[in-house]
Amino acid sequence: MRDYLLTLCVTAAVTYLLTGPVRKFAIATGAMPEIRARDVHREPTPRLGGIAMFFGLCAGLLVADHLQNLNSVFELSNEPRALLSGAALIWIIGVLDDKFELDALIKLGGQMIAAGVMVMQGLTILWIPVPGIGTVSLTQWQGTLLTVALVVITINAVNFVDGLDGLAAGMVCIAAAAFFLYSYRIWYGYTIEAAAPATLFTAILMGMCVGFLPHNMHPARIFMGDSGSMLIGLVLAAAAISVTGQVDPDALKIFEGGTREATHAALPVFIPLMLPLTIIAIPVADLVLAIVRRTWNGQSPFAADRGHLHHRLLEIGHSHSRAVLIMYFWSALFAFGVVAYSVHSASMWSVFLIMLLSAVGLVLLLLPRFTPRAPRWAQSFVPPRYRRRVTPPETQPEWETAPSGTYGTHAAHGAHGAPEEQETAEERIPVPAGVNGATAIGARSRFPDRRKASTRG
Repeated sequence: MRDYLLTLCVTAAVTYLLTGPVRKFAIATGAMPEIRARDVHREPTPRLGGIAMFFGLCAGLLVADHLQNLNSVFELSNEPRALLSGAALIWIIGVLDDKFELDALIKLGGQMIAAGVMVMQGLTILWIPVPGIGTVSLTQWQGTLLTVALVVITINAVNFVDGLDGLAAGMVCIAAAAFFLYSYRIWYGYTIEAAAPATLFTAILMGMCVGFLPHNMHPARIFMGDSGSMLIGLVLAAAAISVTGQVDPDALKIFEGGTREATHAALPVFIPLMLPLTIIAIPVADLVLAIVRRTWNGQSPFAADRGHLHHRLLEIGHSHSRAVLIMYFWSALFAFGVVAYSVHSASMWSVFLIMLLSAVGLVLLLLPRFTPRAPRWAQSFVPPRYRRRVTPPETQPEWETAPSGTYGTHAAHGAHGAPEEQETAEERIPVPAGVNGATAIGARSRFPDRRKASTRG
């Protein structure tokens, strides 16, 4: 576990330290597209954050190759090299798209080629366990088609959900954490060496997301762009392919004993067959709904719009941060709930806990305008928006309560604090700070101008 933590920390540190220079590079090269109608942010923000994430991936693999306990992954398997090859290809396509806006079909073809490169180097699905039948070996073409389909679906699902600050990186980090727990248990609990690559991939993926999130949380200073979203989607898909398609279920000795015992023992293998889809259940649901919605309206399935799930959360009244946290909650509920049930399938406590957390999630969705307030003793430890506001007592000016005969005396004080200077805060009309709500010398205005930002010609 220490080697995994070291790999994770090195990956996170490299990603975090490189994101700042990458941001300056993106600004210098003009990788700051104008704000589109479907965008949520109001200021042009640089992209190309995937450059830092890719170098974090390379650093994590390099460190793991020099660690004694993880070096065997590179000696006994070609999967790390396959991952690096596919990641480099998809990263180059993403960088070009962030700069030049490639066509959707070109990106789709690049995703399929990247998946094919990984298949050629051994990262493919070899067999799948089927309930009631056992292990079913796949032919080369079947394994290739299933692998390419899983890679393309995962990449596009992550790319579709990348619409709010910190949303895609956080959801993929949660998915990687759940995957790490499952694959680590398969490796050390059952001593199956084939689960080691997936454990390493998920640890590195968590480091990439953790290192990038401080720069990407709301308000984001840089976006990962397609170079980052497609990259982390491919790494997540590679981990799923490795742990579900190359770990032989017969090695777990689950098809022994009676039928009932074998069924309960097989759940840790049967359920994680759907683990990749349940972990990205929300992105996949968003992807399917987007395709159906656009096709129904006579548009291209690749046409961009503002109908995604995170857009709808904003429309019903949730703030930007709260919408992201709600998506985090549901992702964690799906991912860790499936992992927990696969481990303790004979116990019902996990089912009741999942149902209870689902009810909590529904309550959060139904209270979009509720803002929790911290107790008085914790006022200095929470952000200002969660502090209790102290309303001063309403007092009337002396000139309003004075007798009519003395009004002239108080009116003579007009230059020393008469009604002209008793103007309330509600009567003051704030001046917008600018097109994007900020000035060069002051803080952002609390009343931003909603005009669309544009560049000067």
